[in-house]
Amino acid sequence: MPETASHAAFPLVSVVPFVGLLLSIALLPARAPRFWHRHYHRVALAWGAVFAAPYVLWRPGAAVHDLLHTLLTEYVPFVALLAALFVIAGGIVVRGRLVGTPIGNTLLLALGTGLASIIGTTGAAMVLIRPLLRANASRASRAHVVVFFIFLVANIGGALTPLGDPPLFLGFLQGVPFFWTLRLLPHLAIAAGVLLVVFFALDTFHARREAAASRLVPPGDSSRAEGPVRLDGAGNLLLLALLLGAVLLSGVWHPGSITLGGVALPVESLLRDAVLVALAALSLRLTPARLRLDNAFTWEPIREVAWLFAGIFVTIIPAIAILRSGGGPASILMKGLTEPWQLYWATGALSSVLDNAPTYLAFVNALLGRLGPGLTPAEGMARLTTDGAVLLEAVSAGAVFMGAMTYIGNAPNLMVRTIAEEAGVTMPSFGGFVLRYALPCLVPALLLVQWLRF
Repeated sequence: MPETASHAAFPLVSVVPFVGLLLSIALLPARAPRFWHRHYHRVALAWGAVFAAPYVLWRPGAAVHDLLHTLLTEYVPFVALLAALFVIAGGIVVRGRLVGTPIGNTLLLALGTGLASIIGTTGAAMVLIRPLLRANASRASRAHVVVFFIFLVANIGGALTPLGDPPLFLGFLQGVPFFWTLRLLPHLAIAAGVLLVVFFALDTFHARREAAASRLVPPGDSSRAEGPVRLDGAGNLLLLALLLGAVLLSGVWHPGSITLGGVALPVESLLRDAVLVALAALSLRLTPARLRLDNAFTWEPIREVAWLFAGIFVTIIPAIAILRSGGGPASILMKGLTEPWQLYWATGALSSVLDNAPTYLAFVNALLGRLGPGLTPAEGMARLTTDGAVLLEAVSAGAVFMGAMTYIGNAPNLMVRTIAEEAGVTMPSFGGFVLRYALPCLVPALLLVQWLRF
């Protein structure tokens, strides 16, 4: 969201298109699945137009600037990083002896949780979701396995580095030191530990019930014939390392900026995004087509994310602007948020429906205004990461962890859901995801994090 926008000028009614898009994502896949899968891109465009068209007529100069700023500085980098991770990770095939037993599934989820901070939640999710689905192909109950995969691998596991999750990546670009986020290791250990225990118990229950009903071929028999676990397409690991280097360099090298349509674009960001696109193209060029075929690779998951988040990034402009303005509803909200635990839950609650990346930025900016009025951005961030460290920890943990509360809290959630549905898994609806899994399983782990850390 552009800093130059007149944030206080947005009335509350301006968030109606955003709410409408959220309701569409929540209801249409379950109520009108054929319509949704054919027209979700039109739905996203329509809600974006409902906000953008009146905004352009109302304040044409500010509207064009804000929309262009959102496109060039937020949406394009966001999609470039996700698409590069999606393509490169999609060229890595995990083969061999993967078993869909409770202990095997739990170990695979633990592995993915550890990988997420190294190759990103998107990268880890794309590398491991298909092997997980293959390992559980003979299981009658698989939806809970995918849901906990979303909790752990697509969200919580990405808390330790800026590459792990989009909110931390944006924080890194705003001046948070790369290794500062390692402070979240205790928080991650608590949440992941609780969820892995809960998952093992739940998966054991399902496995025993399936076996008793004689609906399950003994898991793992087919995979044992494949031999030991191995990687094909390992050259993509080098491309992932180069991707990490490009992201790191963009945070420490600042050669200047260029202006396009009145929007200042940092040169390092343009080069980073160009490198990400080039690495994705190299992966497509160098990875044998049979590997992507074996991986059941399709473009639909990233296509759905790109379209839906285009609508989200446009319609979220007034919601984030109201949060950043400090006036009206925002002033009531921020005045009551003085303790770390309050920031943790407020950031998390909004991240679950507003997307965690822009929500994180809104709260970080609010904290900068509170702790460092009159300071330069660099001075304010230095104070926030030292004197206000526990507050930034709360915002960071809330954004990353509670992005798992809904399908739209974090972009990889939608990708994983789409891949699972393509593999024949009947995934819970938007409401079912929240009511059957997030509230009874995820929230207790988040409460324990609050009690022990905030």
